[in-house]
Amino acid sequence: MSEFLLLGLSQELEVQPLIYVIFLSMYLTTILGNLLIILAASSDSRLHTPMYFFLCNLSLVDICFTSTIVPKMLQNILLQRKDISYEGCIAQIFFSNLFGSLDDFLLTVMAYDRFVAICHPLHYTVIMNPRLCGLLLLGCWLLGILNSSMEVSVSLRLSFCPKVEIPHFFCELNQLIKLACSDTFLNNLVMYCAIILLGGGPLLGIIYSYSKIISSIRGVASTQGRYKAFSTCASHLSMVSLFYVTSMGVYLSSAVSERAYPSAVASVLYTVVTSMLNPFIYSLRNKDIKRALKTFFCAGNRKMVNCPPPKNFLGSKL
Repeated sequence: MSEFLLLGLSQELEVQPLIYVIFLSMYLTTILGNLLIILAASSDSRLHTPMYFFLCNLSLVDICFTSTIVPKMLQNILLQRKDISYEGCIAQIFFSNLFGSLDDFLLTVMAYDRFVAICHPLHYTVIMNPRLCGLLLLGCWLLGILNSSMEVSVSLRLSFCPKVEIPHFFCELNQLIKLACSDTFLNNLVMYCAIILLGGGPLLGIIYSYSKIISSIRGVASTQGRYKAFSTCASHLSMVSLFYVTSMGVYLSSAVSERAYPSAVASVLYTVVTSMLNPFIYSLRNKDIKRALKTFFCAGNRKMVNCPPPKNFLGSKL
């Protein structure tokens, strides 16, 4: 087997330019939005906290996730080609699974961070110390690499017919297994075990964390205190909901419908739209991110025009 054919989202040539423009716009928005989150959190010392440390890593993973999938799709549309090499397909499966699972693990770690911040505020800095944050991040990467390596290793044993057309815009593991000519029992077993353990396990962890958070918030006496505690979790809850709704949509649409088109449309939401919306969700409701971005751009503008820093009402420089 030397190559596969990616059929994409549509076979109609008239639609290809529109698909190219839409995906290019979403890809550039994803890169720019997540880079701004990273720049804002790294440039402001007040955001050097565990929550923003994990958020920066989530933004980096989202950039890598979409970069694994979208550029090849855009190249095929631009050059009016459909082929992807066997090695390229396997690499795309490995990295898409890696970064997709990292998204899941990082959202779980961020839920634990919110649990400690709200339920154990006095011990937050002691529990969420830099060493623990580094170990949690390392654990996420090790689990993601182990999962991807295991699924790719069992995929390498599959044999295919001389010409294989994948009815998708990227090499998705589930679609590839369906097109194999050899026995796929082991592949399906590994894939569904990974979904249950590495998908259901983090989801249970998130549900448990938020059940404790809700119990703790209900014990707060003032309405303003409850609102302030819950507002710190609103952005993360939105990200979790978006991630799990779209990812579950991919597997449910694949299981319910024999056609590949519903699964491909659901995969667009899971792989591209989610990564694009995450920075908007976290920045629009987050005053700290807005302040850091404003400070970053204002400082950059002052350097460009070579202006002195502003003065306060006493006349001294800020």
